[in-house]
Amino acid sequence: MSRAEPEAIKAVPVRHWGRWVGAGVVLLIAAWLIESALRSHFIDFAQVRKYQFSHLILEGVRNTIVVSVLAQSAGIGLGVLFAIMRISKNPVLAAVSSFYIWFFRGTPVLVQLLFWFNGVPSVFKTLTIAIPFTHVTLYSTPMVQFMTPFMAAFLGLGLNEGAYMAEIVRAGILSVEEGQTDAALALGMTSGQTMRHIVLPQAMRVIVPPTGNEFISMLKTSSLATVVTYGELLRRAGDIYATNLQVVPLLVVASIWYLAITSVASIGQYYVERRFGRGRARELPETPLQRLRRTLAGRPRL
Repeated sequence: MSRAEPEAIKAVPVRHWGRWVGAGVVLLIAAWLIESALRSHFIDFAQVRKYQFSHLILEGVRNTIVVSVLAQSAGIGLGVLFAIMRISKNPVLAAVSSFYIWFFRGTPVLVQLLFWFNGVPSVFKTLTIAIPFTHVTLYSTPMVQFMTPFMAAFLGLGLNEGAYMAEIVRAGILSVEEGQTDAALALGMTSGQTMRHIVLPQAMRVIVPPTGNEFISMLKTSSLATVVTYGELLRRAGDIYATNLQVVPLLVVASIWYLAITSVASIGQYYVERRFGRGRARELPETPLQRLRRTLAGRPRL
């Protein structure tokens, strides 16, 4: 007697009603907030549209991006240097690195900006670079000319960021198993070669995500440079509302630009993380565009 074929399993997808209810509540609250803002006279949207792409605002956007990129680049370089010094077996290097991280993480970045812009020119009258133990001067200039608002913003933001990046890089280095270093040294590689070719490439998976977050934070922290009269976005918005007294609309203009810049940086961070995450999973995670297409098509996430 032949056996009867088993019936095919009928899989019924689970209904997640709570998700739809929660999404509906969130959309209702968002719609209520948007409607309230549009009906309110607190924000003059005509002024927002007028100044959104004004020359001064666009100049501020450019300056914000420039100082943020340069300060973050300097912070990454300093972070790698002081992280390696921190884990060094040389007690002097380790002590210098520890002091640097302790000082710049322990004092507010606003104080550091004011120190570079106001304190340094009042203490040091001239910046001179010379060959030690000789009378040969390579470069000399009055400190008030060297310490421009841009230079004060760059030094303040970059040195402060270097302290945070040092701890991020150190955490990434320590995440690599010691056996990797032992194997590289056993093969005859030097400590520098081991760090450059073995440890740092593997540590990048741990270093990249918080570094992206630090850069997004840097874009917003650069607004503090307004205290040293650097013409970043918030400073340029303040220059405009100081004359027309349209404070709230100009702050909205600045906020929109900050949101736009950080959104672009977030997308870039995602693709960088995706690249360095290759090999950890069987498949690469979806890109934002792929996720949007799947959502619009109504396909479930596998």
